[in-house]
Amino acid sequence: MTDLSVDLGFCVLKNPVIAASGTFGYGPEFQQFLDLNRLGGFVVKGLYYDPRPGNPPPRLKETAAGLINAIGLQGIGVERFAEEILPGLQGLDTAVIINVCGNHDEEYAEVVEYLNDRDGITAYELNVSCPNVKQEGRCPAMYPDATYRIVKLVKRISRRPLITKLTPNAADIIEVALSAQEAGSDALSLVNTFLALAVDAETRRPALANVFGGLSGPAIKPLALRCVYQVAARVSVPVIGMGGIMTGTDAAEFLISGASAVQVGTANFVDPHATLNIISELEEYGRRQGLEKISELTGTLKI
Repeated sequence: MTDLSVDLGFCVLKNPVIAASGTFGYGPEFQQFLDLNRLGGFVVKGLYYDPRPGNPPPRLKETAAGLINAIGLQGIGVERFAEEILPGLQGLDTAVIINVCGNHDEEYAEVVEYLNDRDGITAYELNVSCPNVKQEGRCPAMYPDATYRIVKLVKRISRRPLITKLTPNAADIIEVALSAQEAGSDALSLVNTFLALAVDAETRRPALANVFGGLSGPAIKPLALRCVYQVAARVSVPVIGMGGIMTGTDAAEFLISGASAVQVGTANFVDPHATLNIISELEEYGRRQGLEKISELTGTLKI
């Protein structure tokens, strides 16, 4: 059997499959469907310091090969999460990653500072890349200087490793990735969703109240693979790839392209067991390929 464990430098995951933020609730919501301990890890729904209502409906639109969402990072806030949710996660034998959000630089730091003394957290994922919060998808990860500034600020405060989540909507994602690494990010996760528009032809109006949303699902996989390959070739920190992963073969493609681990998002809406299926399929792929360790795949794309 293939050893599925992967070493990210700051932690070892039992397998490379992580449930992505925004698609897995805060974790307990999926406990009725699967044993969370079987996952490499999961990223909780994005946390601002205060509760956030998100965008008005309609805020979801299915497409031919994916989903456009404009949820707007609705959430319960870090204080309620720490008091009501986190204690139930502290006994889990899996990586618990906190997706950290902010309306301004200091709010990212405030969320991290509030959680620093709490147990049961493996790492923070800085969400500087959500495309459906501000007008026309503007976010810090579109700009190298803004990304550097936020990562540098949080790095000084954080007592845990930092993962910076990047957007494919940046003019040059490689430049942004290098800025995050220079500022002290311990790993990079990419990609977040692609800025998208859905139109109701009958009313001639946008299908989403927010006008724009983020496209995820199988449609974005080739684009995400390109981003992962380009970034992994230029940075020295681990890359966690995501974007349209539905099967173990999809996950293997991201590893081959340079990712050390993967995140599974939209597939969780299609099948709550998707992460476990992908783990099993990845193990079977490793057996067929005669791999001793699944980590042997990382960065093996032949050009």
